Amino acid sequence: MAGQDNSRNTRTAEVSIRLTEFEIPPMQDVLLVGKKAPIGPEAARRMVDALSPEQYEVVPVNEGALEAMVVRKSLLQLIPQEKLLPIILEEGQKLLTENMVIKAQIDIVVIVKREIDI
Repeated sequence: MAGQDNSRNTRTAEVSIRLTEFEIPPMQDVLLVGKKAPIGPEAARRMVDALSPEQYEVVPVNEGALEAMVVRKSLLQLIPQEKLLPIILEEGQKLLTENMVIKAQIDIVVIVKREIDI
C-alpha cells in the first residue's frame, strides 16, 4: 500500500484536579510579592491582618524581582528566619517575575533522635 499515509492525527488533554479545603486567608504559608505585582507588601499586610490577625509577618526583601515575603509566623517558630528565608528566596527567585505574586506551601518535618544509656 505504497503512497498511503496511515498516520492519525489525535488531540488529547490530561486534566488534573486538586481539591483542598478553602483557607482564610486564601494563601499558603508564604506569599512572594514581586516589585511590580498588583498587590504590594502593605496591601498584603492589610489582607492577612484582616483575615488572620497576628498570623503572618511581612519581610521586606528587595532582591532581584522580589519586593517582600509574607510568611506564616508558625514557620519561623520552627526554623529561625535567617535559616528559612534564604531557602525560600533562592527557590522563589527561580520562578518569580516582577509582576507576579506566588503563594508557596512549605512542609517542615523536625526529626529528633536521642541516645540514652540503658
